[in-house]
Formats: sequence, C-alpha cells, structure tokens
Amino acid sequence: MELILVRHAQPDWVSPDGRNRNDPGLTALGHAQAALVARRLADTEDAPGRGDVDHLYASHAARAQQTAAPIAEALDLPIDTREDLVELRSPDHWDGVAIEVVRDAFESMRAADREAWRSGFPGGEDFTTFHARVTGAIDGLLGEHGIVPADEPGLWVVPDGAPDRIVVVAHGGTNSTLVAHLLGVPSEPWEWLRFTMGHASVAVLATDPIAGANLWSLRALGDANHLPLDQRTA
Repeated sequence: MELILVRHAQPDWVSPDGRNRNDPGLTALGHAQAALVARRLADTEDAPGRGDVDHLYASHAARAQQTAAPIAEALDLPIDTREDLVELRSPDHWDGVAIEVVRDAFESMRAADREAWRSGFPGGEDFTTFHARVTGAIDGLLGEHGIVPADEPGLWVVPDGAPDRIVVVAHGGTNSTLVAHLLGVPSEPWEWLRFTMGHASVAVLATDPIAGANLWSLRALGDANHLPLDQRTA
C-alpha cells in the first residue's frame, strides 16, 4: 500500500499590518497550488503512486483544510480530520504579535543546544510531546486499517484488504517526523527539519514485503512536478 503525504499549500502567515497568524489560511498562490496538487492526485496516470486513493485525512489547521478541500472534490472523498496531525503548536502569545518576533525566535533556536530544542519555544509545545502526538496519530490511523508494527522491529503487518492508497494533508514538520518514524530513523528534537518539503509537494512511502512482514520504503520526497517553477515556494 502507499501513503502519500501532502504538505499544505502556501499559507498567509502575515496580516496586512505585519502581525503573525497562528492559524492562517492560504494565499492566492496557495489556493492555486492546492488546485494543482489535487489535479495530479486525481490523475491516476500521472499521480505519484498507483491506483485510486481510498482515504483522505487532514490536519484541522486552516491551511491544511483549505489544501485538502480541492483534493477531496477531485477524488470525491470526504476529509477525515485528525487534530493530532497538526504542526508543532506555537505559543498562544505569538498570535497577533509583530512577525519579526516570530522570525527572531526561530532564528535564535537554530543556535540552541539539544535540550533547548527538546523544550521548544516558551509557551509552546515541546518537541517530545509533538513527536509522540504525530507518531501516535499515524500509528492510530494506520491501525484502523489493520496496518500495525510487526514483532520484528522496523517491520509492519499489512493485511489483505488494506487500502491501496491513503493521502494525508499535513505540515512540513509533521510530514518530516512521519517519514522518519516510518523509516525507523532515530528521533531527534529537530526531526521536523530533516525531511523538507515545499508547499503543496508530496512524499510517497510504500510498503514492500520482506522477512515475512513489510517495510516502509521512501519513493518520493518533496515532489512538486505538478507545480510550475514560478509557483514553487518553501
């Protein structure tokens, strides 16, 4: 089976007066990007995978929901919203502050040590909690279809009748963490930066039978072939 991770399209982080939005919708370009990824996923000949999509899941964040909406229409599927797929939760006090405050906080964090990264931004979600939340979300989602870890570490059971293709619309950090988790990459507090994806790009993981079970294989990461070069954003 295949798991297709879609990063949301370009979000409108900054208000007209230069204030940060913790839960932004999409920009005009973002809506165009979402329409293009939807068209690609609905085209079974050009889609980044094989066959029809069986289920569509999305984070509850506005930018993920607005990206998932044209995908749902193109695939004729409902959106199954999962709140635990949302990105690392920002401090509440960031909502409405000058955007420079948020940018400076991220820039300062890059020079911080491992323990500071684990603690996260003051007032926000810590990285250990984030990791447990999003990996628990994908394990639970897959488990609903009988896809569960095997007795052998790093391998998975994929039963007969499992979905052919599942699409999850989430976030850059969420998707990076999910890729690392399914590939068995050891956790780090900055894992949300390790497997980077541009807006409205896709990652494809597929299960391959091995050793009496299945492993997850990364087939594509940050695939944005459906977007013109001048419409690709990070």
